[in-house]
Amino acid sequence: MATLNHTFIVLLLPLLLQFYSVKSELQLNYYSKSCPRAEEIIKEQVAILYRKHGNTAVSWIRNLFHDCVVKSCDASLLLDTVVGVTSEKTAARSFGMRNFKYIDTIKDALEKECPLTVSCADIIALTARDGAALLKGPEIKMKTGRKDSKESYAAVVDKLIPNHNDSMSLVLSTFQSIGIDTEGTVALLGAHSVGRVHCRNIVQRIYPTVDPSLDPQYADYLKFRCPSPNPDPKVVDYVRNDLETPMELDNMYYKNLLSHKGLLLIDSELVSNPTTYPFVVKMAADNAYFHDQFSRALLILSENNPLSGDQGDIRKDCRFLNH
Repeated sequence: MATLNHTFIVLLLPLLLQFYSVKSELQLNYYSKSCPRAEEIIKEQVAILYRKHGNTAVSWIRNLFHDCVVKSCDASLLLDTVVGVTSEKTAARSFGMRNFKYIDTIKDALEKECPLTVSCADIIALTARDGAALLKGPEIKMKTGRKDSKESYAAVVDKLIPNHNDSMSLVLSTFQSIGIDTEGTVALLGAHSVGRVHCRNIVQRIYPTVDPSLDPQYADYLKFRCPSPNPDPKVVDYVRNDLETPMELDNMYYKNLLSHKGLLLIDSELVSNPTTYPFVVKMAADNAYFHDQFSRALLILSENNPLSGDQGDIRKDCRFLNH
């Protein structure tokens, strides 16, 4: 048995070393020499866009989740559909995602300063960091040094990204697979404190009968916002995630959950699940605690399986592979 254990460790060690070597290549201020103003340029552009289009800050956080949960934090999400590439943006789980064109604005500003230096994957990470801060969320110190993917993973997006109607156990296992514990998962779902949800993702909770876990007055409001049980996905019919502080990344989300005003089914499950409920109570009572846990979990998410060396590229245009 000892011999078998030793053999297993010897075989496993190279894989572990490879994993940690990639992680270690991410570092704070990665561009301090190659492009000293990189992070400042991104922060400036994010702030300008926020003043013009406040919802961009919400998009940046969602981008990080959708990019990093699918294989790697490698900007595969940003690739457009062309010959030989099917965009991840066409997947069902990507419904409602927007503002990708403004990534081009940020990338153009970086290319003028430092051509072919700053990766699109790092743009996704840093815009999420800066977007969270603009939404009165936590200030997060985020490492950089990611490379961009050389392929799209459109075929597996819907398998890897949880649906809003999935069970809490499935959602927890998805995050656990990338190193985020239950406490961190509850915090990350707090991103639902900002932004909006299309009626097509809500109607199953109010038609043909109302989900009994919903506050009756809140259910009436949802019916007012979503009057049809079959909303047109091309029409912008939506409900704000949080009616109290809709553009603040705060713990009002958890307070709403405890008042039976969880918008999506997965939101309500945070309260009904005995594993997650204690963290909901704690975050509802303490915004600073929520921010601490959100920061911790977002950092783990942002460092999921980053590419390095020849594994990836620095794309000139985030929407297309280099040629």
